[in-house]
Amino acid sequence: MYLTQNPPWLNELIPAGPNKFYVVYPPMPAILAMPFRLIFGQLFEQQYLAQLLGAGIVILTMCISFSIKKDKKLAIWAGFLAGFGTIIWFLAATGSAWYLSQVSAAFFMSAAILESLNKKRPILIGVLLGAAYLSRIEIILSLPFFLYILWDKNWLKNYLKMAMGLAPFIFTDFLYNFLRFGVVWDKSYILIPGVLNESWYQNGLFSPLNIPNHLKIIFLALPKFIPQFPYIEPSWAGLAIWITTPAFIYALIANIKEKIIRFSWLSILLISLLIFSHGTTGFSQFGYRFAVDFYPILIFLTIKGAAKTGLKWHHYLLLTLSILVNLWGVTWINKFGWVSF
Repeated sequence: MYLTQNPPWLNELIPAGPNKFYVVYPPMPAILAMPFRLIFGQLFEQQYLAQLLGAGIVILTMCISFSIKKDKKLAIWAGFLAGFGTIIWFLAATGSAWYLSQVSAAFFMSAAILESLNKKRPILIGVLLGAAYLSRIEIILSLPFFLYILWDKNWLKNYLKMAMGLAPFIFTDFLYNFLRFGVVWDKSYILIPGVLNESWYQNGLFSPLNIPNHLKIIFLALPKFIPQFPYIEPSWAGLAIWITTPAFIYALIANIKEKIIRFSWLSILLISLLIFSHGTTGFSQFGYRFAVDFYPILIFLTIKGAAKTGLKWHHYLLLTLSILVNLWGVTWINKFGWVSF
């Protein structure tokens, strides 16, 4: 419900009384950590949970790949891509409050996609999507993908079952907000003292006027070139997605004639419109971390694109480049601290 201390490494807390500070992030990562903390106490650090979830994303991605095409090499390729060829590696390795929520959301969305490709149990899909939602609220905008998956002659029954699985998580979020703020919607960010006076919120917390700033980061942001060693370093402001994961190019060749591909892009578009409207662009970060909110679907599309032609030499080349860039980011930032704005 709240923290009893205001530690210096958390700058998004809401004072609510003596020794009482509300956290603005959704509660799913904290819920996940509870059994581990109960058993291991302070020996279990927050980063461990992020790393476990990151490893889980690798396994889930390999299973998704094998569900798309029964090709072991493709599954291994996809596993390396998800685990080491995207900024999920940096987020999971670091495991801070911002990053943990995104790794948690990506884990549950990946699990929901896997279930959608196999047994398609509507209640379980709803539960997994609900857990992703309770990690990152905007994940709910991926709903078109799952609504299409469950569209058949029993569509109404399927949708009702999915709603049953999703409802407890939405109710938990409503209750969580009501107990803290007296309303069911999440208004936590605007309650951070002085936050709306910051320069990056001059257009408001969310505004279409903020979209160009995000597009500059996700498509145009480059590394920093400096005159002294190490000569090139990441910027906390961000890095273009085609630099951090060039292998995502294969998502563009996934067969757009397939309805599942079109609904995948629709879900990505809906999530993007919301996150691109936010006042900040995700700093501090390696890459463009807000995009991780739709990474599971983008990775799904990438696998579909790679499966379309089968693995060629260039697939391994772009995977290798993706891994090297993310190894560079993790090492430069977490090991040596070679990063700045």
